[in-house]
Amino acid sequence: MDYGATGNGQIDDSQAFNKAWKDICNANAGGETVTLEIPRGKTFLLNPLVFQGPCKAKAIRIQLGGTLIAPLSTSWANEGVDTWIQFSNVDNLYLDGDGKIDGRGSIWWQSCMKKSVYALHFNNCNGLQLKGLTHLNSPRAHISIKNCKDVIVSDLKISAPDESPNTDGIDISDSTNVQILQSIIATGDDCVAINAGSSFINITGVVCGPGHGISIGSLGDGGAYDTVEQVHVKNCTLRDTQNGVRIRTFQGCSGYARKISFEKIVLSNARNPIIINQFYQDNGKFSKGIMKAGAIEISDVTYSDIRGTSANDQAIDLRCDNVVGCRNIVMRNIDITPGVDCPKTYTVCNNAHGTATETQPRVPCLS
Repeated sequence: MDYGATGNGQIDDSQAFNKAWKDICNANAGGETVTLEIPRGKTFLLNPLVFQGPCKAKAIRIQLGGTLIAPLSTSWANEGVDTWIQFSNVDNLYLDGDGKIDGRGSIWWQSCMKKSVYALHFNNCNGLQLKGLTHLNSPRAHISIKNCKDVIVSDLKISAPDESPNTDGIDISDSTNVQILQSIIATGDDCVAINAGSSFINITGVVCGPGHGISIGSLGDGGAYDTVEQVHVKNCTLRDTQNGVRIRTFQGCSGYARKISFEKIVLSNARNPIIINQFYQDNGKFSKGIMKAGAIEISDVTYSDIRGTSANDQAIDLRCDNVVGCRNIVMRNIDITPGVDCPKTYTVCNNAHGTATETQPRVPCLS
Protein backbone atom coordinates (compact mmCIF):
# COMPACT_ATOMS: atom_id res chain seq x y z
CA MET A 1 0.00 0.00 0.00
CA ASP A 2 2.97 2.34 0.61
CA TYR A 3 3.74 2.17 -3.13
CA GLY A 4 0.34 3.39 -4.27
CA ALA A 5 -1.72 0.21 -4.54
CA THR A 6 -5.48 0.71 -4.16
CA GLY A 7 -6.37 -2.85 -3.17
CA ASN A 8 -9.96 -2.43 -4.37
CA GLY A 9 -9.89 -5.23 -6.95
CA GLN A 10 -10.91 -2.83 -9.73
CA ILE A 11 -7.84 -0.71 -10.50
CA ASP A 12 -4.67 -2.32 -11.87
CA ASP A 13 -2.11 -2.41 -9.03
CA SER A 14 0.72 -3.90 -11.12
CA GLN A 15 2.89 -0.78 -11.04
CA ALA A 16 2.77 -0.58 -7.26
CA PHE A 17 3.94 -4.19 -7.04
CA ASN A 18 6.75 -3.53 -9.50
CA LYS A 19 7.97 -0.55 -7.47
CA ALA A 20 7.79 -2.49 -4.22
CA TRP A 21 9.70 -5.40 -5.75
CA LYS A 22 12.46 -3.13 -7.04
CA ASP A 23 13.04 -1.75 -3.55
CA ILE A 24 12.90 -5.05 -1.73
CA CYS A 25 15.11 -6.85 -4.25
CA ASN A 26 17.76 -4.14 -4.02
CA ALA A 27 17.60 -3.79 -0.24
CA ASN A 28 20.87 -4.41 1.57
CA ALA A 29 19.75 -5.65 4.98
CA GLY A 30 23.09 -6.92 6.21
CA GLY A 31 22.12 -10.54 5.82
CA GLU A 32 18.69 -10.15 7.41
CA THR A 33 15.47 -11.20 5.69
CA VAL A 34 13.56 -8.29 4.17
CA THR A 35 9.76 -8.48 4.12
CA LEU A 36 7.08 -7.23 1.78
CA GLU A 37 3.59 -7.23 3.29
CA ILE A 38 0.45 -7.62 1.17
CA PRO A 39 -2.22 -6.81 3.74
CA ARG A 40 -5.38 -8.65 4.68
CA GLY A 41 -8.74 -7.28 3.66
CA LYS A 42 -7.48 -6.01 0.30
CA THR A 43 -7.88 -7.37 -3.22
CA PHE A 44 -5.21 -6.56 -5.79
CA LEU A 45 -5.88 -6.75 -9.53
CA LEU A 46 -2.63 -7.63 -11.29
CA ASN A 47 -1.69 -7.94 -14.93
CA PRO A 48 1.16 -10.36 -15.75
CA LEU A 49 4.25 -9.62 -13.66
CA VAL A 50 7.84 -10.88 -13.60
CA PHE A 51 9.71 -10.43 -10.32
CA GLN A 52 13.28 -10.68 -11.53
CA GLY A 53 16.44 -11.42 -9.60
CA PRO A 54 19.15 -11.89 -8.62
CA CYS A 55 18.60 -9.69 -5.59
CA LYS A 56 20.98 -7.97 -3.19
CA ALA A 57 18.83 -9.11 -0.27
CA LYS A 58 20.06 -12.43 1.10
CA ALA A 59 16.49 -13.58 1.75
CA ILE A 60 13.09 -12.14 0.83
CA ARG A 61 9.80 -12.86 2.54
CA ILE A 62 6.53 -11.97 0.87
CA GLN A 63 3.73 -12.18 3.41
CA LEU A 64 0.42 -12.48 1.59
CA GLY A 65 -2.63 -11.72 3.67
CA GLY A 66 -4.88 -10.28 0.97
CA THR A 67 -6.09 -11.63 -2.36
CA LEU A 68 -4.40 -11.38 -5.77
CA ILE A 69 -6.72 -11.61 -8.78
CA ALA A 70 -5.94 -12.03 -12.48
CA PRO A 71 -7.54 -10.02 -15.31
CA LEU A 72 -10.82 -11.35 -16.67
CA SER A 73 -9.30 -11.77 -20.12
CA THR A 74 -7.22 -14.19 -22.18
CA SER A 75 -5.68 -11.41 -24.26
CA TRP A 76 -2.45 -11.20 -22.27
CA ALA A 77 -1.49 -14.70 -23.42
CA ASN A 78 -1.75 -13.60 -27.04
CA GLU A 79 1.20 -11.29 -26.41
CA GLY A 80 3.67 -14.14 -25.95
CA VAL A 81 3.20 -14.30 -22.17
CA ASP A 82 2.67 -17.73 -20.62
CA THR A 83 2.71 -16.85 -16.90
CA TRP A 84 0.56 -14.56 -14.81
CA ILE A 85 2.97 -14.16 -11.85
CA GLN A 86 6.61 -15.23 -12.22
CA PHE A 87 9.63 -15.19 -9.93
CA SER A 88 12.94 -15.72 -11.72
CA ASN A 89 16.48 -16.08 -10.33
CA VAL A 90 15.45 -15.23 -6.76
CA ASP A 91 17.18 -17.32 -4.08
CA ASN A 92 15.86 -17.82 -0.55
CA LEU A 93 12.38 -16.59 -1.35
CA TYR A 94 9.68 -17.22 1.27
CA LEU A 95 6.10 -16.75 0.10
CA ASP A 96 3.64 -17.42 2.89
CA GLY A 97 0.52 -16.25 4.66
CA ASP A 98 -3.19 -17.03 4.67
CA GLY A 99 -4.04 -15.04 1.53
CA LYS A 100 -5.36 -16.16 -1.85
CA ILE A 101 -4.07 -16.22 -5.42
CA ASP A 102 -7.10 -16.34 -7.72
CA GLY A 103 -6.46 -16.93 -11.43
CA ARG A 104 -10.14 -16.40 -12.31
CA GLY A 105 -9.75 -19.04 -14.98
CA SER A 106 -13.35 -19.66 -16.01
CA ILE A 107 -12.99 -17.45 -19.09
CA TRP A 108 -10.04 -19.62 -20.15
CA TRP A 109 -11.88 -22.89 -19.63
CA GLN A 110 -14.73 -21.70 -21.84
CA SER A 111 -12.41 -20.56 -24.65
CA CYS A 112 -10.81 -22.69 -27.35
CA MET A 113 -7.32 -21.50 -26.43
CA LYS A 114 -4.95 -24.47 -26.06
CA LYS A 115 -1.94 -22.52 -24.84
CA SER A 116 -0.27 -23.79 -21.67
CA VAL A 117 -0.07 -21.02 -19.08
CA TYR A 118 0.73 -20.88 -15.38
CA ALA A 119 -0.77 -18.77 -12.65
CA LEU A 120 2.40 -18.85 -10.53
CA HIS A 121 5.81 -19.83 -11.90
CA PHE A 122 9.17 -20.12 -10.15
CA ASN A 123 12.26 -20.36 -12.35
CA ASN A 124 15.73 -20.87 -10.88
CA CYS A 125 14.62 -20.00 -7.33
CA ASN A 126 16.83 -22.02 -5.00
CA GLY A 127 15.86 -22.30 -1.35
CA LEU A 128 12.23 -21.49 -2.18
CA GLN A 129 9.58 -21.92 0.53
CA LEU A 130 5.88 -21.69 -0.25
CA LYS A 131 3.47 -22.11 2.67
CA GLY A 132 -0.10 -21.64 3.79
CA LEU A 133 -1.67 -19.97 0.76
CA THR A 134 -4.87 -20.78 -1.12
CA HIS A 135 -4.59 -21.04 -4.91
CA LEU A 136 -7.81 -20.87 -6.90
CA ASN A 137 -9.07 -21.32 -10.45
CA SER A 138 -5.89 -21.05 -12.49
CA PRO A 139 -6.32 -20.52 -16.26
CA ARG A 140 -4.31 -23.72 -16.68
CA ALA A 141 -1.70 -25.04 -14.18
CA HIS A 142 -1.67 -23.39 -10.76
CA ILE A 143 2.00 -23.64 -9.70
CA SER A 144 5.09 -24.41 -11.77
CA ILE A 145 8.52 -25.11 -10.26
CA LYS A 146 11.34 -25.23 -12.83
CA ASN A 147 15.14 -25.23 -12.54
CA CYS A 148 14.92 -25.00 -8.74
CA LYS A 149 16.61 -26.85 -5.91
CA ASP A 150 15.99 -27.15 -2.16
CA VAL A 151 12.29 -26.29 -2.29
CA ILE A 152 9.67 -26.79 0.44
CA VAL A 153 5.98 -26.43 -0.40
CA SER A 154 3.62 -27.00 2.52
CA ASP A 155 0.11 -26.44 3.85
CA LEU A 156 -1.36 -25.23 0.57
CA LYS A 157 -4.94 -25.43 -0.60
CA ILE A 158 -5.31 -25.60 -4.38
CA SER A 159 -8.76 -25.70 -5.90
CA ALA A 160 -10.46 -25.63 -9.31
CA PRO A 161 -13.57 -27.41 -10.64
CA ASP A 162 -13.01 -31.02 -11.66
CA GLU A 163 -14.14 -30.22 -15.21
CA SER A 164 -11.66 -27.35 -15.64
CA PRO A 165 -9.11 -28.38 -18.31
CA ASN A 166 -5.38 -28.72 -17.62
CA THR A 167 -5.56 -27.08 -14.20
CA ASP A 168 -2.69 -29.06 -12.63
CA GLY A 169 -2.01 -28.31 -9.00
CA ILE A 170 1.80 -28.36 -8.94
CA ASP A 171 4.10 -29.07 -11.91
CA ILE A 172 7.77 -29.82 -11.23
CA SER A 173 10.46 -29.94 -13.92
CA ASP A 174 14.27 -29.78 -14.07
CA SER A 175 14.38 -29.48 -10.28
CA THR A 176 15.97 -31.37 -7.41
CA ASN A 177 15.33 -31.79 -3.71
CA VAL A 178 11.71 -30.64 -3.73
CA GLN A 179 9.29 -31.43 -0.90
CA ILE A 180 5.50 -31.16 -1.26
CA LEU A 181 3.99 -31.54 2.21
CA GLN A 182 0.60 -31.58 3.95
CA SER A 183 -1.45 -29.94 1.20
CA ILE A 184 -4.98 -30.31 -0.17
CA ILE A 185 -5.27 -30.30 -3.97
CA ALA A 186 -8.55 -30.56 -5.87
CA THR A 187 -8.36 -29.64 -9.56
CA GLY A 188 -9.27 -30.68 -13.09
CA ASP A 189 -5.94 -32.36 -13.88
CA ASP A 190 -2.90 -33.80 -12.07
CA CYS A 191 -2.67 -32.88 -8.40
CA VAL A 192 1.11 -33.11 -8.72
CA ALA A 193 3.02 -33.80 -11.95
CA ILE A 194 6.73 -34.65 -11.87
CA ASN A 195 8.24 -33.93 -15.26
CA ALA A 196 11.59 -34.36 -17.01
CA GLY A 197 14.84 -33.49 -15.27
CA SER A 198 13.46 -33.93 -11.76
CA SER A 199 15.15 -35.85 -8.96
CA PHE A 200 14.84 -36.31 -5.22
CA ILE A 201 11.19 -35.32 -5.08
CA ASN A 202 9.26 -36.12 -1.89
CA ILE A 203 5.46 -35.85 -1.75
CA THR A 204 4.07 -36.52 1.73
CA GLY A 205 0.68 -36.00 3.33
CA VAL A 206 -1.12 -34.72 0.23
CA VAL A 207 -4.88 -35.14 -0.12
CA CYS A 208 -5.75 -35.26 -3.81
CA GLY A 209 -9.14 -35.20 -5.44
CA PRO A 210 -10.92 -34.55 -7.60
CA GLY A 211 -8.26 -34.54 -10.27
CA HIS A 212 -6.05 -36.90 -12.25
CA GLY A 213 -3.98 -38.18 -9.35
CA ILE A 214 -0.22 -37.98 -8.78
CA SER A 215 1.74 -38.45 -12.00
CA ILE A 216 5.27 -38.92 -13.19
CA GLY A 217 5.35 -37.59 -16.72
CA SER A 218 4.40 -37.56 -19.35
CA LEU A 219 7.99 -38.17 -20.42
CA GLY A 220 9.60 -38.41 -23.86
CA ASP A 221 7.26 -36.24 -25.88
CA GLY A 222 8.59 -35.68 -29.41
CA GLY A 223 11.30 -38.32 -29.03
CA ALA A 224 13.06 -36.47 -26.21
CA TYR A 225 15.66 -37.90 -23.84
CA ASP A 226 14.01 -37.44 -20.43
CA THR A 227 15.01 -38.56 -16.95
CA VAL A 228 13.31 -38.73 -13.55
CA GLU A 229 14.65 -40.46 -10.45
CA GLN A 230 14.33 -40.67 -6.70
CA VAL A 231 10.65 -39.77 -6.45
CA HIS A 232 8.95 -40.83 -3.23
CA VAL A 233 5.21 -40.48 -2.57
CA LYS A 234 4.07 -41.36 0.96
CA ASN A 235 1.04 -41.03 3.23
CA CYS A 236 -1.19 -39.56 0.54
CA THR A 237 -4.95 -39.92 -0.01
CA LEU A 238 -6.65 -39.94 -3.42
CA ARG A 239 -10.41 -39.40 -3.48
CA ASP A 240 -12.63 -39.67 -6.56
CA THR A 241 -9.66 -39.15 -8.87
CA GLN A 242 -9.48 -40.14 -12.53
CA ASN A 243 -6.18 -41.90 -11.79
CA GLY A 244 -4.34 -42.88 -8.67
CA VAL A 245 -0.54 -43.04 -8.92
CA ARG A 246 0.79 -43.27 -12.46
CA ILE A 247 3.86 -43.19 -14.65
CA ARG A 248 3.28 -42.24 -18.28
CA THR A 249 5.71 -42.09 -21.19
CA PHE A 250 5.54 -41.66 -24.95
CA GLN A 251 6.99 -44.08 -27.47
CA GLY A 252 9.94 -43.40 -29.72
CA CYS A 253 11.98 -41.67 -26.99
CA SER A 254 14.79 -42.48 -24.55
CA GLY A 255 15.89 -41.90 -20.98
CA TYR A 256 14.81 -43.37 -17.66
CA ALA A 257 12.38 -43.19 -14.75
CA ARG A 258 13.86 -45.07 -11.79
CA LYS A 259 14.09 -45.37 -8.01
CA ILE A 260 10.46 -44.45 -7.43
CA SER A 261 8.24 -45.42 -4.50
CA PHE A 262 4.55 -45.09 -3.65
CA GLU A 263 4.00 -45.99 0.01
CA LYS A 264 1.04 -45.88 2.39
CA ILE A 265 -1.47 -44.61 -0.15
CA VAL A 266 -5.20 -44.54 0.63
CA LEU A 267 -7.64 -44.75 -2.30
CA SER A 268 -11.29 -43.77 -2.12
CA ASN A 269 -13.25 -44.59 -5.27
CA ALA A 270 -10.22 -43.80 -7.46
CA ARG A 271 -10.36 -44.84 -11.09
CA ASN A 272 -7.21 -46.51 -12.46
CA PRO A 273 -5.49 -46.70 -9.05
CA ILE A 274 -2.07 -47.94 -10.26
CA ILE A 275 -0.84 -47.24 -13.80
CA ILE A 276 2.34 -47.58 -15.78
CA ASN A 277 1.59 -46.53 -19.36
CA GLN A 278 4.43 -46.55 -21.89
CA PHE A 279 2.04 -46.01 -24.80
CA TYR A 280 0.84 -42.58 -23.79
CA GLN A 281 -0.57 -40.20 -26.40
CA ASP A 282 -1.63 -36.56 -26.18
CA ASN A 283 -5.27 -37.52 -26.14
CA GLY A 284 -4.65 -39.84 -23.20
CA LYS A 285 -5.54 -43.01 -25.11
CA PHE A 286 -3.36 -46.03 -25.53
CA SER A 287 -1.58 -46.29 -28.86
CA LYS A 288 -3.24 -48.68 -31.29
CA GLY A 289 -0.99 -47.83 -34.22
CA ILE A 290 2.48 -48.88 -35.25
CA MET A 291 4.91 -49.39 -32.38
CA LYS A 292 7.76 -46.89 -32.38
CA ALA A 293 11.30 -47.91 -31.52
CA GLY A 294 12.67 -46.66 -28.23
CA ALA A 295 11.14 -45.98 -24.83
CA ILE A 296 11.90 -44.52 -21.43
CA GLU A 297 13.43 -47.26 -19.25
CA ILE A 298 11.27 -47.72 -16.16
CA SER A 299 12.91 -49.59 -13.28
CA ASP A 300 13.12 -49.92 -9.51
CA VAL A 301 9.54 -48.88 -8.79
CA THR A 302 8.01 -49.95 -5.47
CA TYR A 303 4.34 -49.93 -4.50
CA SER A 304 3.72 -50.78 -0.85
CA ASP A 305 0.85 -50.53 1.62
CA ILE A 306 -1.68 -49.24 -0.87
CA ARG A 307 -5.31 -49.82 0.08
CA GLY A 308 -8.80 -48.65 -0.68
CA THR A 309 -11.46 -48.82 -3.38
CA SER A 310 -11.34 -48.62 -7.15
CA ALA A 311 -14.05 -47.00 -9.26
CA ASN A 312 -13.39 -49.37 -12.15
CA ASP A 313 -12.50 -53.03 -12.44
CA GLN A 314 -9.02 -52.53 -13.96
CA ALA A 315 -7.30 -51.60 -10.71
CA ILE A 316 -3.66 -52.30 -11.68
CA ASP A 317 -2.51 -51.50 -15.20
CA LEU A 318 1.12 -52.21 -16.13
CA ARG A 319 1.41 -51.58 -19.86
CA CYS A 320 5.12 -51.54 -20.55
CA ASP A 321 6.90 -51.17 -23.87
CA ASN A 322 7.21 -54.36 -25.91
CA VAL A 323 10.98 -54.00 -26.33
CA VAL A 324 12.33 -52.14 -23.30
CA GLY A 325 9.72 -53.21 -20.75
CA CYS A 326 9.71 -52.39 -17.04
CA ARG A 327 12.23 -53.93 -14.61
CA ASN A 328 12.22 -54.55 -10.87
CA ILE A 329 8.63 -53.54 -10.25
CA VAL A 330 7.90 -54.46 -6.62
CA MET A 331 4.41 -54.72 -5.16
CA ARG A 332 3.66 -55.67 -1.58
CA ASN A 333 0.70 -55.28 0.73
CA ILE A 334 -1.70 -54.04 -1.94
CA ASP A 335 -5.41 -54.25 -1.14
CA ILE A 336 -7.60 -52.58 -3.77
CA THR A 337 -11.23 -53.67 -3.57
CA PRO A 338 -14.21 -52.88 -5.81
CA GLY A 339 -15.91 -49.57 -5.19
CA VAL A 340 -19.39 -48.38 -6.10
CA ASP A 341 -20.73 -49.97 -9.33
CA CYS A 342 -17.55 -52.03 -9.70
CA PRO A 343 -18.19 -55.79 -9.38
CA LYS A 344 -14.53 -56.90 -9.23
CA THR A 345 -10.93 -55.77 -9.68
CA TYR A 346 -8.18 -57.25 -11.83
CA THR A 347 -4.72 -56.57 -13.27
CA VAL A 348 -3.56 -55.91 -16.85
CA CYS A 349 0.13 -56.53 -17.67
CA ASN A 350 2.44 -56.19 -20.63
CA ASN A 351 6.19 -56.87 -20.37
CA ALA A 352 6.42 -55.92 -16.67
CA HIS A 353 8.93 -57.80 -14.50
CA GLY A 354 9.48 -57.92 -10.77
CA THR A 355 7.86 -59.35 -7.65
CA ALA A 356 4.46 -59.20 -5.99
CA THR A 357 3.49 -60.36 -2.49
CA GLU A 358 0.14 -60.05 -0.73
CA THR A 359 -1.66 -58.19 -3.49
CA GLN A 360 -5.37 -57.82 -4.18
CA PRO A 361 -6.00 -58.07 -7.04
CA ARG A 362 -3.34 -60.59 -7.98
CA VAL A 363 -0.52 -59.46 -10.26
CA PRO A 364 0.39 -62.65 -12.14
CA CYS A 365 3.04 -61.06 -14.38
CA LEU A 366 5.23 -60.26 -11.38
CA SER A 367 6.63 -63.57 -10.17
